[in-house]
Amino acid sequence: MHIKTCFILAASALAAISAPASAQEVFGGVYAHAVDTPFTLETTEGGSVDVAVGVRFGGIEALDFIGSPQPYVVGNLNTSGDTSFAGAGLSWIIGKGPFYVRPGIGLVVHDGPEFRIDPATGDRADLGSRVLFEPEIGAGYRVSERVSVEAHWMHISQGQIFNSEQNPGIDMIGARVNWRL
Repeated sequence: MHIKTCFILAASALAAISAPASAQEVFGGVYAHAVDTPFTLETTEGGSVDVAVGVRFGGIEALDFIGSPQPYVVGNLNTSGDTSFAGAGLSWIIGKGPFYVRPGIGLVVHDGPEFRIDPATGDRADLGSRVLFEPEIGAGYRVSERVSVEAHWMHISQGQIFNSEQNPGIDMIGARVNWRL
């Protein structure tokens, strides 16, 4: 899948399900792509910038026993032609004051190569599956009733579920701005 296709899918998904009455928040962020962390193995990507946009919806009251998570849709475009992705998931807000934490978990579809070898090691460096898990966490500050900013981390990988012999992943670290509608 090409980067443009991935971004178009994300934009289409956002447009299709973000009716003004149901969308609670829009967000956008800028990230460093393929940051080296303990959660990743080498993918031969890195040193580029990602731009993410998304929509978050109201909390799911039927899931109040786990904190009424908010569904979200996200599209992440890599500006250098490396892996981009689009997906959906659930996030929670922990904290009522100006500072909060926002953990989340989702599934994404990416446009990275289906097969890639790290030339330095000879190891497979592709992501192992077209569908990946997307855990994330943000530490945020409410600037006003409608605006908040977050230091944010996203990770995509398949957790060795779809391919038990390898599990490279990609970490993105950056900043996000959230706008309540």
